Amino acid sequence: LEMWGGATFDVAYRFLRESPWERLDTLRKKIPNILFQMLLRGANAVGYKSYPDNVVRKFIKEAAKSGIDVFRVFDSLNWIDGMAVAMDEGGNQGKEATMCYTGDILDEKRDKYTLQYYINKAKELEKRGAHIIAIKDMSSLLKPMAAYKLVSALKKEIGLPIHLHTHDTSGNG
Repeated sequence: LEMWGGATFDVAYRFLRESPWERLDTLRKKIPNILFQMLLRGANAVGYKSYPDNVVRKFIKEAAKSGIDVFRVFDSLNWIDGMAVAMDEGGNQGKEATMCYTGDILDEKRDKYTLQYYINKAKELEKRGAHIIAIKDMSSLLKPMAAYKLVSALKKEIGLPIHLHTHDTSGNG
């Protein structure tokens, strides 16, 4: 179950006036045998700015103690060094390293975010200890044929499970 991510941690505190920690503890007691997952913004943790490494590490330790099993770590610019501390602190927790999809790999005129770009990122994340590679389609740019091409290529190139996370509300994804 997805427990935290993006703004959910902030919304609980700021707008609902609830503790996301208490909610997590309560749900963990009531749902003991299901993995809990969270989205973690790399060096930003669940905030909107970069935090010192010790803050990120302490947050992950506390989140794991409270019941988070899988940390889906990403950096909006796919800057792997910005994900490194969060991935490292995940330790034996599940580490789902995430690549943010942008552009269009089907358009051969676009030469920055190519299929090879994503393959190279996935290989680097695998080398750095990821347990799962996720593709995060934050802006609903990933078309079905591009998803097929990307996932098929990743499955050939790396030895990890592939997840797809999309923010698509049109049904295209």
